[in-house]
Amino acid sequence: MLPGETFAPRPLETPLERMTRAGTGRRTRTRTEQRRGRYIRARPSPDDPSDLAFDATLRAAAPYQVRRRRPDGPALSIHPSEYHRKIRVRRAGNLILFVVDASWSMAVAERMEATKGAVVSLLTDAYQHRDRVGLIVFQKNDARLVLPPTNSVEQAQERLRDIPVGGKTPLSAGLQLAYEVITRERRKHPDLLPLMVLLTDGAGNVSMTDLPPQEEAHRIADLFPQAGIRSVVINMEHKAFDQGYAQALADHLQAPCYTLDQLHADALLATVRGELEEKAG
Repeated sequence: MLPGETFAPRPLETPLERMTRAGTGRRTRTRTEQRRGRYIRARPSPDDPSDLAFDATLRAAAPYQVRRRRPDGPALSIHPSEYHRKIRVRRAGNLILFVVDASWSMAVAERMEATKGAVVSLLTDAYQHRDRVGLIVFQKNDARLVLPPTNSVEQAQERLRDIPVGGKTPLSAGLQLAYEVITRERRKHPDLLPLMVLLTDGAGNVSMTDLPPQEEAHRIADLFPQAGIRSVVINMEHKAFDQGYAQALADHLQAPCYTLDQLHADALLATVRGELEEKAG
């Protein structure tokens, strides 16, 4: 039996999705400063001849050739101010890191089942595109990397079977571990585009330092946008009891905050895919 309800992911028919799925391999296109990747256009780079775009440089110099022509001079005269550099794109995989509050709440069982189903479904969809999916769970007094970033569906199924729930809410520990995991993955895979999907009500009650839990969590959350890490917050608090903690956390993450009354795996998957496509564009 698979952990959680799984399904065939529904492709979202947007121009970006059609563009990035035109071939096999990594699905998201991103600019790269390395001399690899497909040359798509050029930009001015005065005095910098590195990765020179000869066609664009020649076009920039062409209007001045008559004026520069000398009887004993070169047939073509190019000034360093006319240099153009190539702009390249490479296909980059996504890292989708789920960070789930497994402390006790009315929605914890539904939350975990939806998350498990979405993780396995994303992996099934991501295999041929080289995306990586991971899962962090925080509860009681710490956070655990239940599923290290992987594209192995079999490994995910094994790791997701038995995840304990209940206890306090060490929100800071979950955010800190997520930041460390993403930072480590980016060092190993520089072209990887990370997205943290945080499922919580935003109300932490365990600190790692002497700071109050909420202040500590917000300070760690501020690190994500500073490092260029995209995030999505799924507010799991019931509407009747929502005190705005999830939205406040999302503000520090500079992330959208979604409220889902009925969280199902397909809704979570569509939310994640929509964010990947919007931010990549």
